[in-house]
Amino acid sequence: MPSSTIFRTRTGRLIPAIIVAMLLASCSSQAPQTPPESVQGAAAGTSAYYLAQAQQSSDDNKAEWQLLAIRALLREGNLPQAADQFAQLPPKGLTAVQAQEQQLLGVELQIAQKNYPEAAAQLGKLDVDSLSGDQKVRFYQAQIAASQGRASLPLIRAYIAQEPLLQGKDHQDNIDSTWLTLTQLSAQDINSIVINANENVLQGWLDLLNVWQTNKQDPALLKAGIEDWQKRYPYNPAAKNLPQPLTNVLSFKPASAETIALFLPMSGPAQVYGNAIAQGFNAAVKGLPSAAPAAQPAPVQPTAAPADPNAVVSTATPPVTAATDQPAAPAAAPTPAAPAPAPAANVQVKVYDTNSQPIPVLLSQAQQDGATLIVGPLIKDQVSALEATSTQLNVLALNQPETEKNSPNICYFALSPEDEARDAARHMWAQHKQAPLLLVPNGNFGDRVAQAFADEWQKQGGQTVLKQTFGTYSDLKQQVSRGGGLRLSGTPVISTAQATPAQPSVTIAGLTIPAPPTDAQIAQTSGAPSGAIDSLYVVATQDELTLIKPMIDLSINTRVKPTIYASSRSYQAGAGPDYRLEMEGVQFSDIPLLAGSNPALMQQASSQLGNDYSLVRLYAMGIDAYNLANNFSQMRQIPGFQLAGSTGELSANTNCVIHRKLPWLQYHQGTLSAVGN
Repeated sequence: MPSSTIFRTRTGRLIPAIIVAMLLASCSSQAPQTPPESVQGAAAGTSAYYLAQAQQSSDDNKAEWQLLAIRALLREGNLPQAADQFAQLPPKGLTAVQAQEQQLLGVELQIAQKNYPEAAAQLGKLDVDSLSGDQKVRFYQAQIAASQGRASLPLIRAYIAQEPLLQGKDHQDNIDSTWLTLTQLSAQDINSIVINANENVLQGWLDLLNVWQTNKQDPALLKAGIEDWQKRYPYNPAAKNLPQPLTNVLSFKPASAETIALFLPMSGPAQVYGNAIAQGFNAAVKGLPSAAPAAQPAPVQPTAAPADPNAVVSTATPPVTAATDQPAAPAAAPTPAAPAPAPAANVQVKVYDTNSQPIPVLLSQAQQDGATLIVGPLIKDQVSALEATSTQLNVLALNQPETEKNSPNICYFALSPEDEARDAARHMWAQHKQAPLLLVPNGNFGDRVAQAFADEWQKQGGQTVLKQTFGTYSDLKQQVSRGGGLRLSGTPVISTAQATPAQPSVTIAGLTIPAPPTDAQIAQTSGAPSGAIDSLYVVATQDELTLIKPMIDLSINTRVKPTIYASSRSYQAGAGPDYRLEMEGVQFSDIPLLAGSNPALMQQASSQLGNDYSLVRLYAMGIDAYNLANNFSQMRQIPGFQLAGSTGELSANTNCVIHRKLPWLQYHQGTLSAVGN
């Protein structure tokens, strides 16, 4: 009994204490809490949690919770609420640590709003040394974002400063991004770099860049150079964690190109294109004529070719049906000719007609025949069919899909009008043009070319690009007969980077409120960019340009005339002296073979193809396809691959899509002269 009484007594004493403790805990959970994490830390909580705590707080902790909430809102992509909360921060009374976090959040908010100049200005007011490690990571990331991806020495320094603060995947991404930025520097940028005495890491990076630039065309030398660099710079962050593209160099293995299957249309409407490419490919296998200057061939009358060359290769222009005079030979082009390959005695080439069997059947047959590499197909739909087969063979496709993709064993090489438009954007930007107008044909072809130009123009740092379309040759003739000129205005082309998803409308109490217009939509209705048109890029045939050029001249009333640039579609055999004089001042791009890089080879190609420039371009494509096939592993595995080809200065991007840099020519007093970039 006594023990029982004592137990009950103790229990009776304990019960009130437990109840009191629970009540106190309940009260404390409802009271404002001190944030468990500092604004200088990682702040991994949700915005909902931080906002709930801020709402309950009325003391010094409220601003702390608000700062944490703003960072979480930015991380979650809730920009409007983040801006609203930022505006509600108290104007006074913040601690020094809180005020510094407010400044950093202000920078991040400006970047989220794409106000990069203001973000850069605010970054300059922050004291980096007083920031915590987590804040420094954010500071340097803001610097990187404010640069908008434009390669520069300050951007490289931001990556270098950020690197010691990162771990794991973020660290490797930093190394890869540092290398990518370095490789995007121009020769002028590199030569103008001045290094401080304590910038040992930057010096190491620049020496690695020099190793790559000196040896990138020889995988064995590049591999040895990288290994030597790692010994000389053992403490450089890239010595232990090489950029991924250079890691590929150390594991480089050349691919076999001894047995090549050539997938081309050798029957049907596209047979003429397949024949031209096959002739160029076989000429490269046997060895090309020397690039030494040779006498120009006697004029050869062009022969008619099938209509609609854009069905296969959009840069091929409709041929001239009659020629009155042969154009003067262009001056030596700035683009070097591709090294003439020696005859390849061991290479076996077998041609497969892509119009005879489905692509999967041809692939199976080529494998049975011992092919080690596929070159082709040429038709875009057939390239898509080949991608769907998941073949293990290496493939150099002679066209490319609408959307780039990275297929580990496929490279893409096309005489793409979009690629030519991108090259034109770079060329015009290098000539300090600011307000271009595009004149392109109606329809999908013109839209694609305009989009490619606008996207590249913005990458270079340009603003809005205007587009004007024109109809058929008959439409242009009617316009000329009416004595009308061309409006030097157009509608804005919204670049891919500017395009934003449509916002849904909102319905409240049965009333539908339309979504606010996007920046892109506002730009479309605001008309031309500030300033007069200073340049035109015209994508037209020779006959069309003959009508368009006088209409442009008629529309210009100012003393300073905009420069006219044209695509290769306008350059065909048969352009007599009258045409060349009428095109005075016009610049146009074309492949090096047609720009005079190898007269002997040009004579050989012209004689075989009836002086049809459209087919000569495809002949040159066949030559370059052979040279690219023999460098397949370099294209896929070695960064910065380049080749001086007959169709342009060729380079491969990270998706192994081959891009071309073209020489530019200009009509001057009835002759053609080279234009420097």
